Amino acid sequence: MNKTSEILTATKPDRLDRWLSNQLPDLSRSRIQKLIEQGCVEINGETCTDKNAKVKPGDRIHLTIPEAQPTNLQPEDIPLDILYEDDRILILNKPAGLVVHPAAGHQDGTLVNALLAHCPLAEIGGEQRPGIVHRLDKDTTGAIAIAKTDQAYQHLQAQLKAKTARREYLGVVYGVPKTESGSVNQPIGRHPVDRKKMAVVPEEKGGRPAVTHWQIQERLGNYTLIHFQLETGRTHQIRVHSAYMGHPIVGDPLYSSGRDIGVNLPGQALHAWKLTLQHPISEEWISVTAPLPKAFNTLLEVLRRR
Repeated sequence: MNKTSEILTATKPDRLDRWLSNQLPDLSRSRIQKLIEQGCVEINGETCTDKNAKVKPGDRIHLTIPEAQPTNLQPEDIPLDILYEDDRILILNKPAGLVVHPAAGHQDGTLVNALLAHCPLAEIGGEQRPGIVHRLDKDTTGAIAIAKTDQAYQHLQAQLKAKTARREYLGVVYGVPKTESGSVNQPIGRHPVDRKKMAVVPEEKGGRPAVTHWQIQERLGNYTLIHFQLETGRTHQIRVHSAYMGHPIVGDPLYSSGRDIGVNLPGQALHAWKLTLQHPISEEWISVTAPLPKAFNTLLEVLRRR
């Protein structure tokens, strides 16, 4: 994106980030907030880095969008299991062991590196996460949506926020829930002691609202195959909520460690099975199902035989 400037005049009072978001629909609210933090916005000639600043009628707002910096990320020839693709979006079946985007300890060999070798990606996900609309944990398999354009990115993000996109998972848990179905509505935040883990944390202590709906698919002795549907998308949400129910996901190294099931799993038995979303241009509904990985099917077969 080349360096561009916008000079706008406020006509009504509002919060700065919200006002800019309404004036510039091509930019996401999070992108605007980053630009404010980076000192790219002036109100009446004064730099403003507070997204909550109040805009008054007659204020002149000058927004500068800097040129996109060349990314350090390198394209890598990593095979992709493509479930759906057109010129705006891509839906993949992610294998276990593949990290979605670069982070500490995983600077390369990620899904983003593989995507850069495959197609152009939306820039507004950020330098380390171009095109990444939502995440899957490293060892969670299944359907993940990628945006190729900024417009597609914003459209998909809005669907996730409005809860119109459906994310359905299959997971095998220890034990058998007492009811056929239910919901867990418990906020999730960083674990107060173990920083690698998330936990149920009250909102007043930093937890964010999280809702998971679940239904028993199949009883497997002292194990259960459960269908989960996410209403929110917090880090480790299903894994934390399952453990909170007293039925952690089988093979989960963080939330059910120390229990051996006798099947060699590459990670937790959790699979993003189905993704339903609206196409950002045609607005047609797309529903994609990701086949269960071999290890997951083996686990089910072993449990059915027991």
